[in-house]
This record gives sequence, C-alpha cells and structure tokens, in this order.
Amino acid sequence: MKASFSFVLTLLSCATTLLANSPAGKDARLTLQSCRTAACSASQVPTGNSSLNSTSPSGALQISAAPAFRLPTGSGSYNPHVRARGNACAACLLASTSGPIIPSSAIEVTEIQALGTWDAAQDMGGGGGSASGTSGVVNAPSLSGNAREFTTSYSNSGDERYYTLFGADTEAANFLYDAWIYVASPSTDVANLEMDMNQVMANGQTVIFGVQCDGYSGTWDYTANQGTPQNPSDVWLHSTASCNPRNWATNTWHHVQMSYSRDAAGNVTYESVWLDGGKQSLNATVPSAFALGWSSTLLTNFQVDGLGASGTATVYLDNLSVYRW
Repeated sequence: MKASFSFVLTLLSCATTLLANSPAGKDARLTLQSCRTAACSASQVPTGNSSLNSTSPSGALQISAAPAFRLPTGSGSYNPHVRARGNACAACLLASTSGPIIPSSAIEVTEIQALGTWDAAQDMGGGGGSASGTSGVVNAPSLSGNAREFTTSYSNSGDERYYTLFGADTEAANFLYDAWIYVASPSTDVANLEMDMNQVMANGQTVIFGVQCDGYSGTWDYTANQGTPQNPSDVWLHSTASCNPRNWATNTWHHVQMSYSRDAAGNVTYESVWLDGGKQSLNATVPSAFALGWSSTLLTNFQVDGLGASGTATVYLDNLSVYRW
C-alpha cells in the first residue's frame, strides 16, 4: 500500500532528526538498536513485517512485505542495507534504499582480509609479463585495524593473484561481496583490480564468480566459460557499467559491493555492483562452471594487474565480508 502524505512527512522528519544527531565527522553505522531509539518511536512507523521502497516507478514511498533485515559489519561511512520487520525506525529504511538487500537467513563471513591463510601466485593468464607480491596485515591505513596490504612488483604488465579459503558450502546460490579498497598513490601502476569468488558445487564443479574493474576498457568486467566444464575457455566480458581503478581517488577508502547468483548448472547471473554507494546494473547471465577436481571449498581472489614496462603497486583491502544464502 502507498504511504500517506502525513506518514511520508513523519519518515522524512525521522530521517532528518537521526542524521542531525549523528556525530559530525565520524564514521557511523546504523544498527537496529539505534533505529529503535535514536529519532523515531515505535508508534511512528508501520508495524508488522514491512520495508520502505523509495524507488518505485512513480517515485512514491511504498510499504511492502519484507523478510528480516541484515546490516553489514565493519566500519566506514556508507549507507547500510536494511530489511526490517517489526517496529524498526523508518529513518534507517530511508537511508538504506540504494544499497544491497540481504535476507536475515544469509550466512556472513567477516574480516576475511585478516585470515592468516592468504597466499600469492603470478596469474599466468595475463600475458607475457611477470609479477611477484607480498601481503600482510597492517593497522594503518585501516578501517578495522586489520587491513591487508598487497604490494605487487611487475614487469611487462604482469599480474599477481592473492587468495585464501574462507569456508565450504555446496548449496548456497546467492552471494554479496562487500569490501573496502584503498589504492596508494600513485595509481598509475594499476591496470585492473580483480575481485573473485569460487565455489565448489554439489556436483564437484567449481563456479567462478569473477569481476574486475578494468582500466583498459574503463568498464566492470565479468568472467564466463565459453567452452564446457571439461574443456573450459575462461574469458572476460565487458559490461556497460563504467570503472577504471586509476580514476579512483588515491589514499582513500572506497566501498565495493557486488551481487551475483548461480543456478544448479553453474550459470552465473552477475546482478549489480556498487562503488561508494553508486549502483550500476550488470544484468548478465553466462555459464561459469569448471571441472577442476577441487574438493568442497569457498575461495576468494584479489588480483592486482600491473600497467606498463615495470613498477610497483600498493593496494589495501579491509572489512572484506561475503554473504551467502
């Protein structure tokens, strides 16, 4: 049902009050408790299982059925994604409509960047260049106090892949990758930044969810298997969504989120990507299953591709979370 005009004014008043009362100059994260206590009383918001949608075609605020909310963990100044039931503050819902939505049943793995199992290898698929790299946990620059620093030295545009296991789940079919990335100045040595996730399905095949910010084409790219799982041909495909890591402000934390899902055959739907809260739709479904013979695992790659004859690039990763359901 559409919200009444008076209810809309109440929501806007709540949102204004909540924002006005937030600490100036400090990163803040809205929680369920702050929603309930900060600006709005339970009597001011709809009861029952509901959420607020401010992006309907008509532009009207609407109330619709929704499951329980999820908030991302970690710090940083961004709009959390919220699905709320019960008497939750509508200001939180107003602040969250541009971000990803996660069901309350989702499994969340946090602080993946701080795991001690990260390793590195040159990506041999990147051409004739060479690369080497090191990574380690640092407390500055950092949002959590446990950021991971990647230092990549390369020649002839070589690429270095950093990776770690973070679990095993053959059944989950929907994922949200949520991370903060900091490119140290200068960024002229960075060609691409690649953020992947791999999952072994129940049939033993590995699904590759590959996404990169491509500085050559200026687009967000995604991977596809143009062969078969047994005889794969792994390729990058350009989307129409724009991205170039050398255009990111250096020495600054940037919030990257991406959502994708798969079916039982390993066909991946790349849904959307967010950079610093700005959403771009990918809306592409491609086959991406590979018969690699892996045991059950969830794995993430973070790859830094060099640009030019030689150089060294330093990039930081913090508050890396993966949600699955």
